[in-house]
Amino acid sequence: MPSRGLIVFCALLGALILGWLAWRGFSSRRPLGEAPVPAIDKQPVAFASRTFDPDTPPADMPPLASGESAECDSHFLSSASVRGESRQTDTTHATVTITRIKVTLQLNINIWVPTGVTQHVIEHEDGHRQISEYYYQTAGKLAERIAAPYMGKQVEITGTDLGAESNKMLQQIATDITDEYNKELNPGPTQLLYDAITDHGRNEVVVKDAVAHALKNITIESTQPTTNPGN
Repeated sequence: MPSRGLIVFCALLGALILGWLAWRGFSSRRPLGEAPVPAIDKQPVAFASRTFDPDTPPADMPPLASGESAECDSHFLSSASVRGESRQTDTTHATVTITRIKVTLQLNINIWVPTGVTQHVIEHEDGHRQISEYYYQTAGKLAERIAAPYMGKQVEITGTDLGAESNKMLQQIATDITDEYNKELNPGPTQLLYDAITDHGRNEVVVKDAVAHALKNITIESTQPTTNPGN
């Protein structure tokens, strides 16, 4: 081989070796056994404030509770899609490994106030909005914590139609995730405490202080250990 060709060949070989070593070093730095994480799609809050005639409320307005003249209607929505890879062991048995989970979260808030309402009532209903949005701030982390244990999980399925059984199982996991999310989110007790503090907006408690007090006290109560009634 001519000397010039030998030099070029050695240079190419050296580049390949360096490239392989760089790739090997990069690969060795990747965490071993790192599990995939669920995808969380947290949508922005959808907020609307609407005015209505108390004598002829619109059909799409939710009914007012007894003693209420206005309302903050908050809807926390969640949906999950779960995918998996199936490995069939025989004609009626297979193992499905969960490979992908996506959870979509939404919060829709509608404040309904009657015409001619006082500013104090409007501010009270806005306090309910603030509480809902406070809970939604960490909703993505909550959904990820609930969905994460399912990632990589292997489930045994049986049946004459393994495809149908697989789909049913994946749908059930999706339902379990959203049910648990709705159960754990639970801003209801805080909203009730806020109404108790403000007497449903009828007293003169400052909304900002009432919201802060409700959130703080619910947090304290939820972190206190449960006592044995028999002691």
